[in-house]
Amino acid sequence: MATANPTGTESRSRVLLTRRIPSSLLSLLESGASVELYDGPTPIAEDELKRRLSGKHGMVSVLTDRVSAGVLEAAADLKVVANIAVGFDNIDVAAARARGIVVTNTPDVLTNATAELTWALILAVTRRVVEGDRLVRRKGWKGWTLDFMLGTELRGKQLGIIGRGRIGRAVGERAAAFGMHAVFAARGERTSDLPELSLDELLVSSDVISIHTPLRAANRHMIDRRALARMKRTAYLVNTARGPIVDEEALAWALKERLIAGAALDVYEREPEVFAGLLELDNVVLAPHLGSATRETRTAMIELAIRNALAVVHGKPALTPVP
Repeated sequence: MATANPTGTESRSRVLLTRRIPSSLLSLLESGASVELYDGPTPIAEDELKRRLSGKHGMVSVLTDRVSAGVLEAAADLKVVANIAVGFDNIDVAAARARGIVVTNTPDVLTNATAELTWALILAVTRRVVEGDRLVRRKGWKGWTLDFMLGTELRGKQLGIIGRGRIGRAVGERAAAFGMHAVFAARGERTSDLPELSLDELLVSSDVISIHTPLRAANRHMIDRRALARMKRTAYLVNTARGPIVDEEALAWALKERLIAGAALDVYEREPEVFAGLLELDNVVLAPHLGSATRETRTAMIELAIRNALAVVHGKPALTPVP
């Protein structure tokens, strides 16, 4: 545990920071507020969070912080929760709104990095790159043959995208570079010129399905046994959105039974835990939540969260409030 800027006066706005950040960005936050830093080895526990939020006007959080209604109720002086993430399912936004607490996120700044990682996963799973790497490392490669580790080309294939936000669109824009045709899952009434299919049509016709929708109660386990059974046996599933959108047990079943060709995941239902059945399979690529993990993007995310927090605690509008 550590406390930054312990000499801050009582008249200054007080902000809780729940993860250590680069010193230059910490200085930016300290320029406008007294900062208390939690730097424990694990995500902050609820009771500890309640205690530390006492008297705080702002909180700069990360996606592993569970900001429940109980936490918000205990934070009598809190004005803003600035999440260093584009998603905000770790925060009870309705409870915050009811108490007049602003919740912000970091859209736009991680779009490119996550889109790039999505394509890295698509290429890795369809061309069996990670599987091949493991084979070489355990000295199992016996030499080149015509039929050795055949993968799937992307040219001429359909990319089905679930989620029409910034990241989903960025992934779709890159499809043409690989000779793919991108379609999006329709969500009710048509509101754009994007090529759309119903979710069921997208499942049965796409060669690669990539998930980019926020986590909501309605789409938890959207990809379940029924959805996986609807996909082509030659299809691949990629998830860089939120883990609970995919039923991991169902996915392991579909992969083991070869109902789909493969999958690539960057997010999981109970991070950092991964369903044991997935760990046993070669036809799944498992990444440790790397979607926004570039130096440039993480720096921009932290800076945007800080500027959101400082704006609100000083009585100004947030830059990127959640809807």
